[in-house]
Amino acid sequence: MKQSKAYHLAMRSLFIALIIIQSLVPFLGYIPLGVINLTFIQVTAIIAGVVLGPRDGLWVGFSWGLMKLFMAYTAPSSLMDTLVFQNPIITIIPRMCVGLFAGYTMKFLSKYSPQKVALTLAAAVGSLTNTTLVLSFIRIFAAHGATIAYHTTNQHLTHLLVGVAFTNGIPEVIVSMILVPIISSILIKKIKK
Repeated sequence: MKQSKAYHLAMRSLFIALIIIQSLVPFLGYIPLGVINLTFIQVTAIIAGVVLGPRDGLWVGFSWGLMKLFMAYTAPSSLMDTLVFQNPIITIIPRMCVGLFAGYTMKFLSKYSPQKVALTLAAAVGSLTNTTLVLSFIRIFAAHGATIAYHTTNQHLTHLLVGVAFTNGIPEVIVSMILVPIISSILIKKIKK
């Protein structure tokens, strides 16, 4: 029992370390495209959720949110970082939900569908959670900062955020649905051994 708890803690720590590395090293977790960033760091939080469980997915997502907040204050890569992502509601809560929702989706679907299908759908849920919550929270909690960063008006902000959801969200979902099942299947086999 002690050995399995220690192993579990070590695995969670490994995922958190990966989040920190992806946050600090350019192009490992985020690909900056001017005003917006393509986010691929969610793959790590999703894998933590589906492999270790929803609670660990939440903690890994929490560490991702803290790192995003830290980077927004210490090394902003865009105007959005300084005007929007210094708000902990926008940076932390959606990231916590990514691993949590992906983990619960995996837990539920693994009872009714093959592992690969469950992993693929959990990856889609995790990625869509990130895109949907971040953009919704931007609209609700940081509309003024977002209008300045995007050089738009408050009336057009919603249309612009929907556009970002498609231009960023679709590639992020596709990448997650490809990488999460491949990596998670290998990790699940190793953990079972």
